[in-house]
Amino acid sequence: MATGNDVAAPRFYSVAQAARILGAAPVTLYRAIRAGQFPAVRIRGRLIVPAQALEAMTAASISTGSVVDAADWTTASQGAGR
Repeated sequence: MATGNDVAAPRFYSVAQAARILGAAPVTLYRAIRAGQFPAVRIRGRLIVPAQALEAMTAASISTGSVVDAADWTTASQGAGR
């Protein structure tokens, strides 16, 4: 039986939600996605951001103790999957 505390973490965020999490404007995030500098999934015309991508970028920043450039991180992660 599910209780109110059994809410699963989201697997995807809307661009507006992801932008809010990052403290950025949605238009900034849309531009980065269109430029291939930020990971997203397109379902028909809608873009959604994988929660795992935000978590992985955060973990990379914490583990290296430095700034993670989303464009560099996206390019590196695309190369790792090939």
